[in-house]
Amino acid sequence: MTTFITAAAVAGAAAKAPAEVAMPAHRRPAHTIVALHGALDAAAAPALREDLIGVLRNCGRLLTLDLSGVPSGDETGLAVLVGTLHRAAALGVTVRLDAPGGQLAELLHLTGLDRVFRTPLTPHGGIESAA
Repeated sequence: MTTFITAAAVAGAAAKAPAEVAMPAHRRPAHTIVALHGALDAAAAPALREDLIGVLRNCGRLLTLDLSGVPSGDETGLAVLVGTLHRAAALGVTVRLDAPGGQLAELLHLTGLDRVFRTPLTPHGGIESAA
């Protein structure tokens, strides 16, 4: 049975992610998948940052951020992703991005973060996560 929980529940916190970004998470041994939904922007960044920090405390060796439900992002949203990557590295956790599309995929490519997060471009022009 697959159980989806909010990142706040994973962290044991009472607060939930704002309406701008919902974060259902699926935990497996040594691997947590968090599906982000909504714009990855300045409005969502503070709560998203806190929720992802909470997820890192309890995730395993691999954290996958499913970005298929994220239509857009800005530099503040990217800063949250980079901050998560740095915190994860300090904890020995690998962070992967999965299925970014549209404007977010282009932004990741333009900034070079597609290479940092090991999300190579596919022949179709999108980004595909490395296995």
